[in-house]
Amino acid sequence: MNINSHEHTALPKGRDISFLLAGILGVGSSGPLIAKSTMPIPTLIFWRNLGGALIMAPFALRTGELRDRSNRRLIGISAVAGVFLAAHFLTFFAAMRFTTVAAGTALAAFQPIFAALYMKFRGAHISSQSLGGMFLAFASLFLITGIDFTVSTRAFVGDLFGILCGALAAAYMIIGSSIQKSLSTSTYTTVCFASCALTTLLASVLTASPIFHFPAIQWLYLAGLIFGAQFLGHTLFNMSLKRVSPVVVSLIVFFEVPIAAIIAWFWLHQRPSAGTIPGILGLLIGCSIFVLRNKVSRD
Repeated sequence: MNINSHEHTALPKGRDISFLLAGILGVGSSGPLIAKSTMPIPTLIFWRNLGGALIMAPFALRTGELRDRSNRRLIGISAVAGVFLAAHFLTFFAAMRFTTVAAGTALAAFQPIFAALYMKFRGAHISSQSLGGMFLAFASLFLITGIDFTVSTRAFVGDLFGILCGALAAAYMIIGSSIQKSLSTSTYTTVCFASCALTTLLASVLTASPIFHFPAIQWLYLAGLIFGAQFLGHTLFNMSLKRVSPVVVSLIVFFEVPIAAIIAWFWLHQRPSAGTIPGILGLLIGCSIFVLRNKVSRD
């Protein structure tokens, strides 16, 4: 992929705006649902991604790309992206179980910083002012969540899982952005989600995690994850990656944090900090600086 050929701070336009807004709502619901679920982590991820792959498979088969031998390399890379996605999910789900929803999603929001630094390392033009805006947005997350860095082994492990899942998510999005220049979103997501499902199925077998026989409410939580986070979230984000930089898509995912915190407040009774409102304002200002300052530096 030619890094310099993309505008890495360009705002989404047209249908991508609605895709990304729906995607934010979808992924924002994932943290509370994961925290509420009692399914083993690998099992929950397996069913979630198998459901996503089955939903997208008819659209992928219609394109005929899976049968085209010239696409073997692209399909193989899509499968690799699925392995990164599985690792991202495993660490994110673990963070939701080891720490609060707000803290876990905030630390996972390192994702756009990893993505931007990678793009800048590859030669993309992202001004220092824009990077400053990104770090301001990230710092605002701490006001929203009120993260308490206590001397707790469990919380510390949860923090590490959250940061690691951000790096893995950035890698997954960068690969997806590159592949979808040549492959349709339906084919890419079908292969990626199926690869992720197989990877986590293996993890379920290795950890002797049960795969069936859960209470009905647990299957309802799973259905919510498939429709919200998997279909509305990851699928719509991937559709936008055909036209929007992975840096911008990753940055927009910042807004998952206040949504997850609000849902966790009302549903799980995890009360957000007093800094929620100023934190959201800082988030908006930081994102605005990221986009606008880079455009000024080009003029």
